[in-house]
Amino acid sequence: MAHGHHDHAGHDHGHAHAHHHDGTHHHHGHHGAIGNLKVAFFLNLGFTILEIFGGIFTNSIAILSDALHDFGDSLALGMAWYLEKVAAKESDRSYSYGYARFSVLGAFINSVVLIVGAIFILQNAIPRLLNPQASDATGMIVFSLIGIAVNGAAVIRLQKGSTLNERVVALHLLEDVMGWVAILIGSIVMRFWDVPILDPILSIAIMTYVLVNVFRNLGKSFRIFLQGTPQQLVPAEIESKVRAVEGVVDVHDLHLWTLDGQYNVATLHVVVAGPIDLTAVEAIKVRVRHRLKELLIEHATIEIEDESVDCELGDCADHTHFGKPEEPKHLDFELESRSKPMPEEHFHPD
Repeated sequence: MAHGHHDHAGHDHGHAHAHHHDGTHHHHGHHGAIGNLKVAFFLNLGFTILEIFGGIFTNSIAILSDALHDFGDSLALGMAWYLEKVAAKESDRSYSYGYARFSVLGAFINSVVLIVGAIFILQNAIPRLLNPQASDATGMIVFSLIGIAVNGAAVIRLQKGSTLNERVVALHLLEDVMGWVAILIGSIVMRFWDVPILDPILSIAIMTYVLVNVFRNLGKSFRIFLQGTPQQLVPAEIESKVRAVEGVVDVHDLHLWTLDGQYNVATLHVVVAGPIDLTAVEAIKVRVRHRLKELLIEHATIEIEDESVDCELGDCADHTHFGKPEEPKHLDFELESRSKPMPEEHFHPD
């Protein structure tokens, strides 16, 4: 009788090699992120201290608001820096998939800090609409130019990064640059015309823009935490591509998620025509895994099933079949692949 096969030991073997081989770039990405976040942290913290004194000196709620915003950014950057270091650690018994998702946790905390800071700033800026206060426009111009230079340097450094953590932080710092440009324009206007109400208007505009983008990034973080299908992956397309692999009759029970927005994971049942021996099963898995790599899936657990019997999960095909409508009749047979392990290179064709 032909047997189905769960990619068990073969999966472990393949995963170990995949983590070492394909995970090398992944870990290099996190190590690069650590350096980028470190630079951004010290730039931001140093300027925030200067900015607090500048806001008091110029009596500008816009600059003080941005100082509080930057202080929140500095705290979040420090936390993001630490969590990115954690995310670069190898997998262990406590976290078998590794620590990559700690990077997403950093992005989430960063977003929350900015929301709290933005609410505080708005509470102080809105009353000034009714009671505008004069500000030192010349001092505001000087601090605006410094702010554009410092935050701009941090943005350029972080834009080279690839992690969600870096992208979230880079976006925040880019918002800071745009905020300082707005403050620069407003302070130039106030330098020549008596319109002190521009200061709180600029502050409110900056915070509104920040909040809109923070909530957008929170959505991305929640999607990862809740194991949502990565937006760049299309289940029906993946099923179609896998079906086109030699030896595959059908595919179902496909599940997709991502560890950190970069490292995508999949589990799936692949149906083959029986009877079939273990060597042929392993060859099909190699081809399927290779196809999935092309589709940006780094880690795959593949279950091979004989087409002559029903899947033991019962209605799995009904709920996780994104392509063809017909109901395959499969059964998951148990067979340990450890009985005949394949050479390492079979799992990772070049």
